Amino acid sequence: MTDKTEDTEMTRAFLACTAEVARLLPVDVNVDGPDTLTAKRRARDLAHAVRRPLLESPRLADELFTPLMAAAVHDPDPSFCRWFVEPALYSFGRRRVLEALVEYLRSGSDPERAGATRAWYWAHMPLRAERSAAYAPDGTRPASLDASEEAVEAWFEVSMKVYTETTDVGVRYRVLRMLPVSRQAYPPRLHNLFDTTLSAARADPDEYNRRWARAVDGEGFGPDSR
Repeated sequence: MTDKTEDTEMTRAFLACTAEVARLLPVDVNVDGPDTLTAKRRARDLAHAVRRPLLESPRLADELFTPLMAAAVHDPDPSFCRWFVEPALYSFGRRRVLEALVEYLRSGSDPERAGATRAWYWAHMPLRAERSAAYAPDGTRPASLDASEEAVEAWFEVSMKVYTETTDVGVRYRVLRMLPVSRQAYPPRLHNLFDTTLSAARADPDEYNRRWARAVDGEGFGPDSR
């Protein structure tokens, strides 16, 4: 598959996801739009249209969860994917969101894995009661919704496995840069996998991945790391 074909398929998937979110809210938007609009532009217009209704809804229907996460993963913009991650966090909880992203990383295509790393960043944003109507009137919510330790450990494990298994240079870089550089950040059961990953990163032909290994070894990333 060429990069252009891959990009086209991801754009179509993003449009389909945003259209499904709009349909389920429901938000009345012309999905097809003028013929002069590209699929990417139509998808972004839909994302704009659903952003406020998603955040202002006190409770989102459960059927919205899957298309919300799909839209977050397929959104090519690392900033705008927050528009789908944030309402999912408030309505469905951080634990469920993280678990969904772990599954994308585990079994998704390489472009979906890259998208999962973009969404993972926003999935750790602080939650504020005044930001969403999903909180109770007293500003509380069940702690179980946001319990994330197991999902984070699963992300570490799957990330290290993906790094050693995939041949996609971009995915290898993205999953590695999201991993802690301290061995103590990993549970003991993952220490052997961490050591294997570190050895592979030290010999990685990509300089940026070797910088991660140097950071683990205490040398730092260097001033021009990306």
